[in-house]
Amino acid sequence: MHHALCNVIEPVFEGLFIPDSFANRPGRGTHLALDRLQSLARRYRYVLLLDIVKHFPSIDHGILLETLGRHLTDARLLALAGHIVASGDGVLDQEYQMVWFPGDDLLAACRPRGLPIGNLTSQFWSNCYLHPLDQFVTRGLGCRTYLRYVDDMALFSDSKAELWAWKDAIVQRLAGLRLTVHAETAQVAPVCAGIPWLGFVVYPTHRRVKRRKVVQATRRLTHAFDAWRAGRISFAEFDASVQGWINHVRYADSWGLRETVLGRFVW
Repeated sequence: MHHALCNVIEPVFEGLFIPDSFANRPGRGTHLALDRLQSLARRYRYVLLLDIVKHFPSIDHGILLETLGRHLTDARLLALAGHIVASGDGVLDQEYQMVWFPGDDLLAACRPRGLPIGNLTSQFWSNCYLHPLDQFVTRGLGCRTYLRYVDDMALFSDSKAELWAWKDAIVQRLAGLRLTVHAETAQVAPVCAGIPWLGFVVYPTHRRVKRRKVVQATRRLTHAFDAWRAGRISFAEFDASVQGWINHVRYADSWGLRETVLGRFVW
């Protein structure tokens, strides 16, 4: 049902989404997002990174349905969407900490919110929910150096002051969507220092895999290797783990890293 619903509504919104929104869209994805980020890092001196606090637990059902209703005219389609959206009410309550916005009364705490992260519709509706923000940044602020992957955002400029001004404007616009950003990670930094993005650190000239990701992968592959040696899994299963990791890190400058990590497995 989720796939069928997305098959109907996706073409409507695909014609509206900005080109530089890369998550959960046909023909885009992680690796194109990395390419685009690096191309901008080669052209501008500074980057502003923003990410949303508890994005999926914070998505407000009323705002989401209002956004869908502006572009979908079929009442039965909207009713079905509303039924699926309502099923997420309270699912992620334990992960959400109440945030009060200007104009709120005590009933604001009772607003239905939250989308189950694993649902196909949730991934797609995340883009629908943030579509007004994308339009605000690219049209309202006139920023042509903005890209987004789910709730991670990057903006580029040669002016620190311009980026800080954009940051303040985005925070205010997000408040209208009942969302907030992580204040401690909202930073303007020189691109030459490296940009942490989707598991990599991206420089204008090269890319590295995040150290934390390397540690996690080493532990996971070691566990799989030991399981194969003990006969708990087949070699094909172990090899699939290795090939999956290689396919991920090959989008960084990682030849030496691959030799180091895989060289620990003695045959």
